[in-house]
Amino acid sequence: MATITDQELQQIQRANSTGLTPVVFVHGLWLLPSSWDDWRALFEENGYATIAPGWPDDPETVGEAREHPEVFARKSIGAVTNHYLEAIAKLGSKPAIVGHSFGGVIAQKLAGDGASRATVAIDPAPFQGVLPLPVSSLRSSSAVLANPANFDRAVTLTFEQFAYGWANALDEHEAREIYDKYHVAAPGRPLFSAAAANVNPWSDDKVDTTNPDRGPLLLISGADDHTVPWAIVNASYNRQKRNVGVTEIVSIPHRGHSLTIDSGWEEVAKITLDFVNEHTAG
Repeated sequence: MATITDQELQQIQRANSTGLTPVVFVHGLWLLPSSWDDWRALFEENGYATIAPGWPDDPETVGEAREHPEVFARKSIGAVTNHYLEAIAKLGSKPAIVGHSFGGVIAQKLAGDGASRATVAIDPAPFQGVLPLPVSSLRSSSAVLANPANFDRAVTLTFEQFAYGWANALDEHEAREIYDKYHVAAPGRPLFSAAAANVNPWSDDKVDTTNPDRGPLLLISGADDHTVPWAIVNASYNRQKRNVGVTEIVSIPHRGHSLTIDSGWEEVAKITLDFVNEHTAG
Protein backbone atom coordinates (compact mmCIF):
# COMPACT_ATOMS: atom_id res chain seq x y z
CA MET A 1 0.00 0.00 0.00
CA ALA A 2 1.32 3.44 -0.95
CA THR A 3 1.99 5.68 2.03
CA ILE A 4 3.41 8.79 0.32
CA THR A 5 1.34 11.89 1.06
CA ASP A 6 0.48 14.58 -1.47
CA GLN A 7 2.84 16.98 0.31
CA GLU A 8 5.70 14.46 0.15
CA LEU A 9 4.98 13.77 -3.51
CA GLN A 10 5.16 17.50 -4.23
CA GLN A 11 8.57 17.68 -2.55
CA ILE A 12 9.78 14.72 -4.60
CA GLN A 13 8.50 16.17 -7.87
CA ARG A 14 10.09 19.52 -7.08
CA ALA A 15 13.41 17.83 -6.31
CA ASN A 16 13.27 15.86 -9.54
CA SER A 17 12.48 18.97 -11.57
CA THR A 18 15.68 20.70 -10.44
CA GLY A 19 18.07 18.04 -11.74
CA LEU A 20 20.14 18.60 -8.58
CA THR A 21 21.47 15.90 -6.26
CA PRO A 22 18.70 15.15 -3.76
CA VAL A 23 19.23 15.00 0.00
CA VAL A 24 16.71 13.10 2.14
CA PHE A 25 16.32 14.15 5.79
CA VAL A 26 15.05 11.58 8.29
CA HIS A 27 13.79 12.76 11.67
CA GLY A 28 13.70 10.64 14.79
CA LEU A 29 11.39 10.27 17.77
CA TRP A 30 9.70 13.29 19.33
CA LEU A 31 10.18 15.51 16.25
CA LEU A 32 8.45 16.26 12.94
CA PRO A 33 9.94 16.83 9.45
CA SER A 34 9.72 20.59 10.06
CA SER A 35 12.61 20.19 12.52
CA TRP A 36 14.82 20.02 9.39
CA ASP A 37 13.63 23.32 7.88
CA ASP A 38 16.85 25.24 8.65
CA TRP A 39 18.99 22.38 7.38
CA ARG A 40 17.02 22.12 4.15
CA ALA A 41 17.45 25.83 3.50
CA LEU A 42 21.22 25.57 4.05
CA PHE A 43 21.58 22.57 1.74
CA GLU A 44 19.45 24.16 -0.96
CA GLU A 45 21.55 27.32 -0.78
CA ASN A 46 24.51 25.04 -1.49
CA GLY A 47 23.09 23.42 -4.60
CA TYR A 48 21.05 20.46 -3.41
CA ALA A 49 17.37 19.55 -3.74
CA THR A 50 15.93 18.39 -0.43
CA ILE A 51 13.00 16.36 0.80
CA ALA A 52 11.98 15.62 4.38
CA PRO A 53 9.30 12.93 4.43
CA GLY A 54 7.51 12.29 7.67
CA TRP A 55 6.94 8.99 9.36
CA PRO A 56 3.63 7.46 8.22
CA ASP A 57 0.67 9.53 9.48
CA ASP A 58 2.85 12.35 10.83
CA PRO A 59 0.73 15.50 11.30
CA GLU A 60 1.89 18.52 9.31
CA THR A 61 2.32 20.85 12.29
CA VAL A 62 3.38 20.68 15.92
CA GLY A 63 -0.01 22.12 16.87
CA GLU A 64 -1.87 19.29 15.12
CA ALA A 65 0.48 16.74 16.65
CA ARG A 66 -0.24 17.98 20.15
CA GLU A 67 -3.99 17.89 19.53
CA HIS A 68 -3.83 14.27 18.30
CA PRO A 69 -0.84 12.53 19.91
CA GLU A 70 -2.48 9.15 19.41
CA VAL A 71 -1.59 9.18 15.68
CA PHE A 72 2.05 8.45 16.57
CA ALA A 73 1.30 5.10 18.22
CA ARG A 74 2.30 1.69 16.85
CA LYS A 75 4.87 2.81 14.28
CA SER A 76 7.70 0.32 13.79
CA ILE A 77 11.25 0.84 12.55
CA GLY A 78 10.58 -1.47 9.61
CA ALA A 79 7.41 0.32 8.49
CA VAL A 80 9.09 3.72 8.70
CA THR A 81 12.11 2.48 6.74
CA ASN A 82 9.80 1.14 4.02
CA HIS A 83 8.09 4.54 3.85
CA TYR A 84 11.42 6.24 3.15
CA LEU A 85 12.38 3.57 0.61
CA GLU A 86 9.12 4.29 -1.20
CA ALA A 87 9.91 8.01 -1.28
CA ILE A 88 13.49 7.42 -2.44
CA ALA A 89 12.29 5.13 -5.24
CA LYS A 90 10.40 8.11 -6.72
CA LEU A 91 13.51 10.30 -6.88
CA GLY A 92 15.23 10.68 -10.23
CA SER A 93 18.66 9.93 -8.79
CA LYS A 94 20.16 8.28 -5.73
CA PRO A 95 20.18 10.74 -2.79
CA ALA A 96 22.41 11.54 0.11
CA ILE A 97 20.64 10.75 3.38
CA VAL A 98 20.89 12.55 6.72
CA GLY A 99 19.23 11.18 9.86
CA HIS A 100 19.14 12.03 13.55
CA SER A 101 18.55 9.71 16.52
CA PHE A 102 16.18 6.92 15.38
CA GLY A 103 16.32 8.69 12.03
CA GLY A 104 20.05 7.93 12.17
CA VAL A 105 19.30 4.21 12.46
CA ILE A 106 16.84 4.43 9.57
CA ALA A 107 19.42 6.34 7.51
CA GLN A 108 21.90 3.49 8.10
CA LYS A 109 19.26 0.89 7.20
CA LEU A 110 18.58 2.75 3.95
CA ALA A 111 22.30 2.90 3.22
CA GLY A 112 22.58 -0.81 3.98
CA ASP A 113 19.90 -1.38 1.35
CA GLY A 114 22.06 0.48 -1.18
CA ALA A 115 19.65 3.43 -1.35
CA SER A 116 22.12 6.19 -0.45
CA ARG A 117 24.92 7.99 -2.25
CA ALA A 118 26.38 9.23 1.06
CA THR A 119 24.95 9.00 4.56
CA VAL A 120 25.29 11.00 7.77
CA ALA A 121 23.87 9.55 11.00
CA ILE A 122 23.77 12.05 13.86
CA ASP A 123 23.59 10.68 17.42
CA PRO A 124 22.04 7.50 15.95
CA ALA A 125 20.14 5.12 18.21
CA PRO A 126 21.75 1.66 18.53
CA PHE A 127 21.01 -1.25 16.21
CA GLN A 128 21.38 -5.01 16.61
CA GLY A 129 24.98 -5.82 17.54
CA VAL A 130 25.66 -2.49 19.25
CA LEU A 131 26.17 -3.54 22.87
CA PRO A 132 26.95 -0.60 25.20
CA LEU A 133 24.11 0.51 27.51
CA PRO A 134 25.31 3.63 29.35
CA VAL A 135 23.40 4.61 32.47
CA SER A 136 22.36 7.98 31.00
CA SER A 137 20.86 6.22 27.97
CA LEU A 138 18.89 3.84 30.17
CA ARG A 139 17.60 6.76 32.23
CA SER A 140 16.62 8.70 29.09
CA SER A 141 14.69 5.75 27.62
CA SER A 142 12.99 4.86 30.91
CA ALA A 143 10.25 7.40 30.16
CA VAL A 144 9.03 4.81 27.64
CA LEU A 145 10.52 1.47 28.67
CA ALA A 146 9.43 1.64 32.32
CA ASN A 147 5.86 0.80 31.27
CA PRO A 148 5.43 -2.21 28.92
CA ALA A 149 2.05 -0.83 27.85
CA ASN A 150 3.93 1.95 26.05
CA PHE A 151 4.85 -0.55 23.32
CA ASP A 152 1.60 0.30 21.52
CA ARG A 153 1.24 3.85 22.79
CA ALA A 154 2.42 7.30 21.85
CA VAL A 155 4.48 8.87 24.62
CA THR A 156 5.05 12.55 25.31
CA LEU A 157 8.06 13.56 27.39
CA THR A 158 7.68 15.94 30.30
CA PHE A 159 9.88 19.00 30.15
CA GLU A 160 12.08 17.49 32.87
CA GLN A 161 12.56 14.29 30.87
CA PHE A 162 13.32 16.29 27.72
CA ALA A 163 15.77 18.51 29.60
CA TYR A 164 17.71 15.46 30.83
CA GLY A 165 17.71 13.39 27.65
CA TRP A 166 17.89 16.11 25.00
CA ALA A 167 18.79 19.48 26.40
CA ASN A 168 21.30 18.76 29.18
CA ALA A 169 23.95 20.82 27.34
CA LEU A 170 21.68 23.89 27.15
CA ASP A 171 20.57 26.48 29.66
CA GLU A 172 17.00 26.18 30.91
CA HIS A 173 15.72 29.05 28.77
CA GLU A 174 16.87 27.50 25.51
CA ALA A 175 15.78 24.03 26.61
CA ARG A 176 12.26 25.33 27.25
CA GLU A 177 12.27 27.22 23.96
CA ILE A 178 13.06 24.18 21.80
CA TYR A 179 10.74 21.93 23.84
CA ASP A 180 7.86 24.33 23.15
CA LYS A 181 8.80 24.72 19.49
CA TYR A 182 9.58 21.14 18.45
CA HIS A 183 8.56 18.45 20.93
CA VAL A 184 5.70 16.09 20.00
CA ALA A 185 4.65 12.60 21.08
CA ALA A 186 6.47 9.55 19.71
CA PRO A 187 5.73 5.83 19.32
CA GLY A 188 7.09 3.59 22.03
CA ARG A 189 7.59 0.61 19.71
CA PRO A 190 11.00 1.63 18.24
CA LEU A 191 12.52 1.98 21.70
CA PHE A 192 11.30 -1.47 22.72
CA SER A 193 12.69 -2.86 19.46
CA ALA A 194 16.07 -1.30 20.13
CA ALA A 195 16.09 -2.51 23.74
CA ALA A 196 15.42 -6.12 22.65
CA ALA A 197 17.45 -6.10 19.42
CA ASN A 198 20.37 -8.10 20.79
CA VAL A 199 18.14 -10.91 22.12
CA ASN A 200 15.54 -10.95 19.34
CA PRO A 201 16.83 -12.45 16.07
CA TRP A 202 13.70 -11.16 14.29
CA SER A 203 14.15 -7.55 15.39
CA ASP A 204 13.58 -4.89 12.73
CA ASP A 205 16.35 -2.86 14.37
CA LYS A 206 18.96 -4.40 12.06
CA VAL A 207 21.45 -2.67 9.76
CA ASP A 208 23.31 -4.34 6.90
CA THR A 209 26.79 -3.00 7.58
CA THR A 210 28.54 -5.20 5.00
CA ASN A 211 26.79 -4.24 1.75
CA PRO A 212 29.53 -2.89 -0.58
CA ASP A 213 26.89 -0.57 -2.05
CA ARG A 214 26.38 1.11 1.33
CA GLY A 215 28.43 4.11 0.25
CA PRO A 216 30.34 6.62 2.42
CA LEU A 217 29.08 7.01 5.98
CA LEU A 218 29.75 9.63 8.65
CA LEU A 219 28.61 9.18 12.24
CA ILE A 220 28.38 12.32 14.39
CA SER A 221 28.26 12.24 18.18
CA GLY A 222 27.34 15.03 20.53
CA ALA A 223 29.96 14.48 23.22
CA ASP A 224 27.59 15.33 26.08
CA ASP A 225 24.56 13.44 24.72
CA HIS A 226 22.66 11.61 27.48
CA THR A 227 20.31 9.75 25.13
CA VAL A 228 22.89 8.38 22.67
CA PRO A 229 26.28 8.77 24.36
CA TRP A 230 29.64 8.43 22.62
CA ALA A 231 29.90 4.76 23.64
CA ILE A 232 26.88 3.88 21.50
CA VAL A 233 27.94 5.94 18.48
CA ASN A 234 31.48 4.58 18.64
CA ALA A 235 30.20 1.00 18.88
CA SER A 236 28.08 1.65 15.78
CA TYR A 237 31.20 2.99 14.04
CA ASN A 238 33.19 -0.10 15.00
CA ARG A 239 30.61 -2.27 13.25
CA GLN A 240 30.28 0.01 10.23
CA LYS A 241 34.01 0.49 9.65
CA ARG A 242 34.27 -3.13 8.46
CA ASN A 243 32.50 -1.99 5.30
CA VAL A 244 34.62 -1.41 2.20
CA GLY A 245 33.19 2.10 1.93
CA VAL A 246 34.49 5.24 3.62
CA THR A 247 33.43 5.26 7.29
CA GLU A 248 34.17 8.22 9.54
CA ILE A 249 33.20 9.41 13.01
CA VAL A 250 33.25 12.88 14.57
CA SER A 251 32.60 13.92 18.17
CA ILE A 252 31.44 17.49 18.75
CA PRO A 253 32.33 18.79 22.21
CA HIS A 254 29.75 20.20 24.62
CA ARG A 255 26.72 19.13 22.54
CA GLY A 256 23.71 17.08 23.59
CA HIS A 257 20.97 15.21 21.74
CA SER A 258 19.33 18.47 20.68
CA LEU A 259 22.31 19.35 18.48
CA THR A 260 20.26 19.37 15.24
CA ILE A 261 17.63 21.83 16.54
CA ASP A 262 19.30 24.03 19.12
CA SER A 263 21.19 27.28 18.56
CA GLY A 264 24.33 25.39 17.52
CA TRP A 265 22.64 23.43 14.72
CA GLU A 266 24.63 25.17 11.99
CA GLU A 267 27.96 23.78 13.23
CA VAL A 268 26.61 20.25 12.86
CA ALA A 269 24.94 21.03 9.55
CA LYS A 270 28.17 22.37 8.06
CA ILE A 271 30.11 19.25 9.07
CA THR A 272 27.35 17.23 7.42
CA LEU A 273 27.34 19.42 4.33
CA ASP A 274 31.12 19.14 3.93
CA PHE A 275 30.89 15.34 4.02
CA VAL A 276 28.04 15.26 1.51
CA ASN A 277 29.90 17.71 -0.76
CA GLU A 278 33.04 15.57 -0.66
CA HIS A 279 31.25 12.30 -1.45
CA THR A 280 28.64 13.40 -3.99
CA ALA A 281 30.84 15.56 -6.22
CA GLY A 282 30.34 14.66 -9.86
